[in-house]
Amino acid sequence: MTGIPAVAREWIDANAFATFATILPDGRPHQSVVWIERDGDDVLVSTVKGRRKHLNVERDPRVSVLVYPQENPYSYVEIRGTAQVTEEGGRELIDRLCQRYTGADRYTMDDGTENVRVIVRITPEKVVLLAR
Repeated sequence: MTGIPAVAREWIDANAFATFATILPDGRPHQSVVWIERDGDDVLVSTVKGRRKHLNVERDPRVSVLVYPQENPYSYVEIRGTAQVTEEGGRELIDRLCQRYTGADRYTMDDGTENVRVIVRITPEKVVLLAR
């Protein structure tokens, strides 16, 4: 396992948005802008079971997360690794992320739906840092 450098941990912990890349069934990349949380050196992403990100990760767990601080967009960290999906804690993660990124106590976009929230846990295998 590869660790995330301290400066990149600060960016993640300061609510920087991230680009999450997965692999489509035909081999092309799929990217989404996401909210993220760090658990040690793992990066957590929330999604809905059955959506493209979830399906891609279940089929091919190789992923990449790119994070850059808004105040310094010429710096970035790319975290390449392997993802695992779990339903446990999925609702709690999206609510925490919503509170951190928007200030709202609960993520309400899923309320009244059958959506099941999952956690995508990315374990770093390679970290590329450009800090200026």
